[in-house]
Amino acid sequence: MASGRSAASLMRAVRVTEFGGPSVLQLQSDVPVPKPSDKQVLIRVHACGVNPVETYMRSGTFAWRPTLPWTPGNDVAGVVEEVGNGVTKLKKGDRVFTNKTITGGYAEYTVASDDSVHPLLDNLTYKEGSAIGSPYFTAYRALLHKARSRPSEMVLVHGASGGVGIAACQIARAQGLKVLGTAGTAEGMCLVEKNGAHKAFNHREAGYTDQIKDYTGGRGVNVIIEMLSNVNLSNDLKLLSNGGRVIIVGCRGSIEINPRDTMAKESSIIGAALGSATQEDLQETVASLLAGMELGWLKPVVGPEFPLEKAALAHEEIIKGSGAMGKMILTI
Repeated sequence: MASGRSAASLMRAVRVTEFGGPSVLQLQSDVPVPKPSDKQVLIRVHACGVNPVETYMRSGTFAWRPTLPWTPGNDVAGVVEEVGNGVTKLKKGDRVFTNKTITGGYAEYTVASDDSVHPLLDNLTYKEGSAIGSPYFTAYRALLHKARSRPSEMVLVHGASGGVGIAACQIARAQGLKVLGTAGTAEGMCLVEKNGAHKAFNHREAGYTDQIKDYTGGRGVNVIIEMLSNVNLSNDLKLLSNGGRVIIVGCRGSIEINPRDTMAKESSIIGAALGSATQEDLQETVASLLAGMELGWLKPVVGPEFPLEKAALAHEEIIKGSGAMGKMILTI
């Protein structure tokens, strides 16, 4: 929960004043609360999702380097505290979630553009709301906009127990696909099957790709949603069916592949980046996700939780952790 400070005073916020390791995430208690401009909303933050991309931005190794000082965080859930001029669909007191902030979500208050702030239905908690943003928007983009997956197709979610993976399983199942998922532990596999997968496989087990091939009757899978392409892409190409598509959602380095593996099957390697989505894409995504909340199939799995002052530890864990289990969040 956010503190009882007035929105006119100072707030606690994590600030990055130099690029580097997790220790550059410094909690400051005297940061001015931002003011919403036209078509903007001030949100009192209850929880904020932590994403791997924020660790790359913090280290200065990401393609886009934020202007310092910088507060990370986009996936916020909380309550509208104040609205700027021209905001008509939101009012003070509304429960909301966002997938993009302007001033950063690792803070007690954040400002976001009103078109990136959406209603959080009462059947979801603030913690669950902070696990919607990037994971569900990314999974929807990968499955529907880039893979153009269709009901009855078979999708493999490679690394399905994390935030994006769980979202992909839930969305794919709701869209009528046959869903396979991988995880690195028995607990992770159980979580994957509870959240939409028809069958889970252990990607740390020798020969697991053969198990997947056998499960498909040797035909392969139509679509692969890939979270760690620098490890799995070469094997992914061998798992695809004719006309199959592997969608690159995550990557932590380079990998050597044989392009010949794409030829006979006429398969495709397609990148997915939420930042490339058009406004029309985002409106479609929001409509589908809100329907998922209403119908009950959209149910984020909250993973490790850290208080705001432990943001540096969260950044260590999200990269070095032994296996994702739901969405990592900060509680404010």
